[in-house]
Order: sequence, then C-alpha cells, then structure tokens
Amino acid sequence: MKRFVALARVSSREQEREGFSLAVQEEALKRYALAAGGEIVRLFKVAETASKSDERKTFRELIAYGKKHAEELDGLLFYKVDRAARNLFDYVELERLESEYGLAFISVSQPTENTPAGRMMRRTLANMSAFYTEQQALDVKEGLARRVQEGWFVGKAPYGYKNVRRDGRCVTEVEPTAAENVKRIFHLYAYEPLTLDGLRDRLHADGMTYRADAPRFTRSKLHAMLTDRAYIGEIPFKGQWYPGKQQPLIERSTWDRVQALLGGHVYHARQMTFAGEFMTCGHCGRAITGEQVVKRFKTTGDRRYVYYRCSGYTAPGHPRVRIPEAELDRQVLELFGRMKVEDPEVRDWFRMVLASQTRDAQKDSRAQREELTRQASLLVAQQDRLLNLRIADDVDQDTFARKHTELRDRLASIKLQLDVLDRSHDETAELAAKVFELSQTLQNQWVSADYATKRRILEIVCLNCRLDGVSLVPTTRKPFDVLVEGLDLSKSRGDWIRTSDLLDPNQAL
Repeated sequence: MKRFVALARVSSREQEREGFSLAVQEEALKRYALAAGGEIVRLFKVAETASKSDERKTFRELIAYGKKHAEELDGLLFYKVDRAARNLFDYVELERLESEYGLAFISVSQPTENTPAGRMMRRTLANMSAFYTEQQALDVKEGLARRVQEGWFVGKAPYGYKNVRRDGRCVTEVEPTAAENVKRIFHLYAYEPLTLDGLRDRLHADGMTYRADAPRFTRSKLHAMLTDRAYIGEIPFKGQWYPGKQQPLIERSTWDRVQALLGGHVYHARQMTFAGEFMTCGHCGRAITGEQVVKRFKTTGDRRYVYYRCSGYTAPGHPRVRIPEAELDRQVLELFGRMKVEDPEVRDWFRMVLASQTRDAQKDSRAQREELTRQASLLVAQQDRLLNLRIADDVDQDTFARKHTELRDRLASIKLQLDVLDRSHDETAELAAKVFELSQTLQNQWVSADYATKRRILEIVCLNCRLDGVSLVPTTRKPFDVLVEGLDLSKSRGDWIRTSDLLDPNQAL
C-alpha cells in the first residue's frame, strides 16, 4: 500500500464559499489516495482563520515531516497547485523535496507529470497563484486607503459609534446611548476635579453602564476613550489620524482641556507597585522585579497573584526567594503603623512641616502661575483696547473679529494652563497631608489604592528601599523618619514641644 502526506489549505472565507473548503479538499485527497491504492498517513490543515504565523508553522512542519520520512512516502498530495504554497519561495521548497528527496509533487485536480514540461506547467500555475495573492493584497491596501480618504473607519467603530450597511457600503453612525455616555465622561473629567478612579466611581454611582456584557467602566477603558481622537471627528490609520466623516461627539475646547489635564501620561493597565526600579536587592544590589501568576479555580474563577524577586536571583549562590505582594503590603502598613502619633500638638507640628515642604517644592509652579496671570492681564488689556478702537471706528469689522478671536483663544489657552497648575498644586499639597493621615488610620486606603497612588505615596515617604531576604528595609524621608524612629524627648525643650518649636518647622525635635 502506498503512503502519502497531504496538505489542505483555505486562505479566505471566499474560497470556502466557492467550493474549496477544507472538507472538500480533504475528501478529494483521500479519494485520490484510495484510487492510487494507498492511504494518507499524515494530513496537515490550514483553516481560513489561521494567522500567518500559524500557517508558516504548519508549512514548516510539513517540510520537516517530508524530509524525515521521504524514504517511507510515495508523494505529497495537494488539491490544487495554488493550495500547495502561498508564494514562490514556498513552492521552491516543495520542488526541492521532489528533486532532492524523491518525494513526488501531486496535484489531484491539476495533474502534471514529473517531466520538464510538467514542471514548467506547475511553475506557471504557481506564478499565477503568487501574482493573484500579491495583487489581492495590493487591492486590499488600496481599498483601505480609499476608505480613509473618504473619511470612514477601516475597522470597527469606537464606543459611541456603530457600523451600519447603507447602499452596500459600511458607514459609521452615532449610537445614541453610548454617545451620551462619552459626552458625560469628557464633561466630568474636564470640568470637575476627578481622577480616573474618581471618574470610574462617579459613573458607577450614577448608574451608567458600558455594555450589557461588561457594565462597569474601567480605568483602562476610560483612559482609552479620553485619548481617542475619533470623538473630535478624526480616524486612525497606520499610526496617523485623518479627517473623518463621523459626527464629532466632543468639542475641540473640551478635548484640549482633557488632554492638558491628562498631561500626556500613558496609562498602564497592569503595573506592579514595588517593581520598576523602586526597590533593590539587599544581597546583590540588582533591581527587584515582579511577576504575575494566574491560577484558575472552578468555583471562584481566575485569581491573579503577584510575586517579587531579585532580577538576578537565578545567579549561582543567590537566594531563591519570591515574596508575595500581600506580604510587602503588610510590611508597608506596619511602617505606617509606626508613624502613628497620639499627641495632637505633634500632629499639628507635622502637618505644618509638610505644608512648608510642599510650598518649597512648588516655587517653580508659583512662578509659572504668576507669569501666566501676567500674560492673561495683558491679553485682557489688549481686548479692551481693541474694543475701544472698534467703537471709535478705527478698525473695520473683519479685522476686529479676527483679532478678537485670536486674543480670546490665547486667553482661553492661558486659563487652561492655570487650571492645570491649580489642579496639580491641589493634588500635590493634599497628597502629602493624606499620606500622614493615612499613617494615622487603619490604612484601608492603601489596600484599595491603585498603582499610581501607591507609588506616589511610597516616593513621598521613602528615599529608597531594599529587600533583605523577605524584609522590606526603607530609608524614610524627612520628616517621616522622625515618626518611624520615634520621638527623641531629650532633644525637645519641655515636657513635649514648646510653642517656638511648633512655629519653626525646621526646628529639630
């Protein structure tokens, strides 16, 4: 009995609808093998849903199997020549199997002989197939480029829009409910003092839902929406943005304000609090890195666990220690616990020190604010002079309108920069105080805080940190080091702290 290895390949759904499905090819290949008095010992399949990498992997496995078992096989079976390979380079590999390993190339629906004329016919068919594939890819690229030029999305429309078929074409329309959600999200973030977490919680409290299968908005979804230029009437293509035909959902002024408040920061959905060069290894000095492990449970679903270890812990002689994130959280909470102060006078003094340090750290911010305020005053004065000139009929209406618009836009830009500075000032000033308040409570906020908040808290409290074995060893910043090490009453003047000490934040305890 003869032995064959075969390949069935479908590269598009159109080919399947035209009668070249995997089932049709497989049946024809088996029918040929049976008629030839043999059987198929190995059948390779490439479905229309396979990625290019999967298709390449299957083809390489076919070539490797053919070379390894060439002496045991009688031929390679394909439905058609264009089903054997997607390009001429792959076809050459199949011809080498025939010429160097004696493994015959057999096309069951396009039979050719293993002669110069037969091989020429096969190569012609392979050339035609390669030309068709390349031309089809070029046509698809040109079609996508035309859609972009016409102002339509090349794929699925973003949240707030929907793809509809009209006159045989796929166009974009506004999805009313989702569009109202988008408008509400931009308005809340632009004109109310909300962080991404605060925005998420506000939407949940207001009863707004994302989709039926995923009702809650997440930080990553909100960040993606707030930075999606599709909402101001643009469409993405190959990393660039082009004018689109969809109805804009957000005014440009609101969009610019949101981008300024976001500050150009990139949101990372999965970050590790104690990784990212925050902590070093006490054994070798290398950076501590993190890894995530997902464990699947039938009753409770998937659970994600985070562990931290030295980036060089595989080195010979290095301790093979991994610390769960929960353990490091516990040690941080213990650190905060040591900062707890019962005496109200000491608490007031500490808050005053934090306020003083915050003011020192924001000198540049104040200078920027003063400069922006000065520029705003000058623009307002220019607007007044321009209006007086128009009243006196010293400038025409067109010039007045153009200059007035220019001054108005410049003034709006300066006011937006002032708003950004004010929000940053408030957040920084409040965070240091919140860190202290956090150290005086049960630390529930730390457990529920997101990555960015935890990292800012750690950077405010700690100069640096190292991991000795399983112990977190922080170097605490001033004045938090006073709380961690405990109050030294021998350096104070009086039973606790005199009024003069409280009035001088730089006075040592």
